[in-house]
Amino acid sequence: MDQQIRKHCDEDSQTHVHEFLGSTRLAELEEEPHNHRFAGVSFEVIPIGNNKHVHEIKTNTDFYEDHFHEICVRTEHNIPVGDGRHVHFVPGTTTEVDDHYHYFIFATLIENPIG
Repeated sequence: MDQQIRKHCDEDSQTHVHEFLGSTRLAELEEEPHNHRFAGVSFEVIPIGNNKHVHEIKTNTDFYEDHFHEICVRTEHNIPVGDGRHVHFVPGTTTEVDDHYHYFIFATLIENPIG
């Protein structure tokens, strides 16, 4: 196994991740109105200073008819929600497929929910 991958997978060096789920906004309002659903787990912490951090998210939406979209975005910084826990807002757009894309905005779930 590659040394860098092994280090990344080392339990002692791991930070935290967030689960997420959501739905895109409608697209193709005149032709074929539809949206997509998505869910997954973020990548680990990317520090941005001042006790703030972000996460990268990469996932696919579900299929509608003959297509799906990719979501590849970086969250906004951590937002405290009490008891030392936090969430992240995630606004963005999907990739363009079949001559359209979708907007989305969601919040990640709280990290380590049973902590």
